[in-house]
Amino acid sequence: MRIGVPKEIKIHEYRVGLVPASVRELVEHGHELMVETMAGHGIGFDDADYRAAGATILDKAADIFAAADMIVKVKEPQPAEYALLRQGQVLFTYLHLAPDLAQTRALIESGSIAIAYETVTNARGGLPLLSPMSEVAGRMSIQVGAHCLEKERGGAGVLLGGVPGVPAAKVTILGGGVAGTNAARMAMGLEAHVVVIDKSLDRLYQLDERFGSELHTIFATRDAIEQHVLSSDLVIGAALVPGAAAPKLVTADMVKRMKRGSVLVDISIDQGGCFETSRPTSHAEPTYVVDEVVHYCVTNMPGAVARTSTVALNNATLPFALALADKGYRKALADDAHLRNGLNVHTGRVTYKAVAEALGLPFTPAEDALAL
Repeated sequence: MRIGVPKEIKIHEYRVGLVPASVRELVEHGHELMVETMAGHGIGFDDADYRAAGATILDKAADIFAAADMIVKVKEPQPAEYALLRQGQVLFTYLHLAPDLAQTRALIESGSIAIAYETVTNARGGLPLLSPMSEVAGRMSIQVGAHCLEKERGGAGVLLGGVPGVPAAKVTILGGGVAGTNAARMAMGLEAHVVVIDKSLDRLYQLDERFGSELHTIFATRDAIEQHVLSSDLVIGAALVPGAAAPKLVTADMVKRMKRGSVLVDISIDQGGCFETSRPTSHAEPTYVVDEVVHYCVTNMPGAVARTSTVALNNATLPFALALADKGYRKALADDAHLRNGLNVHTGRVTYKAVAEALGLPFTPAEDALAL
């Protein structure tokens, strides 16, 4: 298979779809790899490293898209890339389609086969290709939240861990999944007062067993969310419905009543965000203020630590990329129901139910689409 790796063009996005070690593995399996020049330069992977791994370096993204049977990226295709996709071409990347009608229509019109990292599953019911970035985003959320609480960033001037004689800041985390758990771990490490709210009693029990009395676990009700959000210095939005739009857990009215200078970090912004006042931001301008509450809603948070994120992502995606390349996408998807769950769009048809429902588009089951 001819596999292409274009340079990411989203603002301040330095991750790359395949690192040289992954390229070498694919080349050893007999595949032809094409990498756009400077694709990994921003995180220390130079063209020479890719050549040494067996890749051909091409000058333009258009040449990569034109030649490749499968495109491996990190972020969803940007508007400038829509027209480069073609009928029958496999796109393997994060997509986050539920809140993005324009991108979904572009994928439908392209006739491509779009496989989303974030909806691939495993035997335990987890999301193995989303988890690495959720780990990074969860840990980063506390780091950036602490920074936003500083006065010069618009925050209240609060130190997360306090000091002797001064109370620690209160951090409320909405969602106890991978991102929320990593956020809790970091916040407790900084000695903040940490609350995790989740609707799964089983998950709350697991968190209690893992962290003990240092972590306060609360069952999710509207009253509980409102009570803890209004009393918090930092709120982390880490709610996830796989493949679907994130639930709006914090209303605009709640934001109006929050403490002046408090901070909201919305990890769920890729799926539309779980705060009503959220809107996508970038690393160039990461924050904005609504009702004297600082909002951090960067859609590619892990891009700030791009080398760590890229290597962690490649560790997870490489076995699936090998399966798609070695078997061809049809057999790979037929053989592996978990990889098949990643199929979001197939030659003009939406094949992921949550995306179709969120956008009001017709739904075709993946099995049916593959049989056509």
